[in-house]
Amino acid sequence: MALAVSRDFLNFQSDRIERVLASHRVPVRVHGGTVSPRWIRFHLTPAIGAKIATVRNLSEELALALGAADVRVARDGETLALEVPRVDAEPVRLLPMLKGMGNIPSLTACAGLAEDGRPLMLKLNSPDVAHILVAGATGSGKTELIRSLVLSLAITNRQSKVQFALIDPKRRGLRGLAVMPHCLGPIAEDPRAAIALLERLVAEMERRDHEGIDTPHIVVAVDELADLIMVGGKPVEIALVRLAQRGREAGIHLLAGVQKPSASVIGGMLKANFPVRLVGRVGSAEDARVAAGVSATGAERLMGRGDFMAVAAGQTVRFQAAWVPPMDWDMALRRL
Repeated sequence: MALAVSRDFLNFQSDRIERVLASHRVPVRVHGGTVSPRWIRFHLTPAIGAKIATVRNLSEELALALGAADVRVARDGETLALEVPRVDAEPVRLLPMLKGMGNIPSLTACAGLAEDGRPLMLKLNSPDVAHILVAGATGSGKTELIRSLVLSLAITNRQSKVQFALIDPKRRGLRGLAVMPHCLGPIAEDPRAAIALLERLVAEMERRDHEGIDTPHIVVAVDELADLIMVGGKPVEIALVRLAQRGREAGIHLLAGVQKPSASVIGGMLKANFPVRLVGRVGSAEDARVAAGVSATGAERLMGRGDFMAVAAGQTVRFQAAWVPPMDWDMALRRL
């Protein structure tokens, strides 16, 4: 993947930003920025007294001047960030990323490429991770991210180290993973099968607690958590809450995706047990708040197609999610 953008181009765009805002009597200074596979972020320092709302209201003029379909203005600490989509945007392919990283620690999933250009890795058995919630509306790349997290764990860990229990009420998101030798059994695609699988996992958790063991680690991947809870009812919710609360010590981890993270569907007790939230584009600021667990992340203004935020331990990291294109699937499965 090519992240390089010429310095001349960046300087040219910086000058345009300053000129457009100065013409509207909003003097700013552009001082550096960040280049990602999908967008370029310019860091802006407005003059004292300049109104942030004025800069936001000029987004159309800025987009026109920069030759972009749209731009995003957001707070970035004590400065402003102006994000411009790249016309030469490239996807972040999982397999080349893994190949270029050398030795990857065990139980570590690759989520994608962070805004600083480094791989974003999630170590499941870390106390700060344990369970992961992936939220995003249609077109955000939520299901592709879940598949990439599962595949990256399967490729870099033997079956004796990690195994998977797959639940897919929609019957299409995780189906391609069913052939993995790491799977504990068939994908649970209906409420009865899901309840039986979750009850089996709760019993396994209790056995491990009694015997003081936590291996092999089991990742319970659910493609649509809200749909599963709605069709499965209380038995499903109770089992999920028990696994979320006590699963980490027994080596059982939840990786759950949700399209619309409504507080009324996903109870507070369940949400509180996901230390890591990977949030793609959602429909509203309220959905963004529920998904991320904090306010003002701006997730409702993300670009979609793999543009995500990782929220954990009070910090937020923007990243482009890794994905496995159709041409890479056979190669990925041969590496298992």
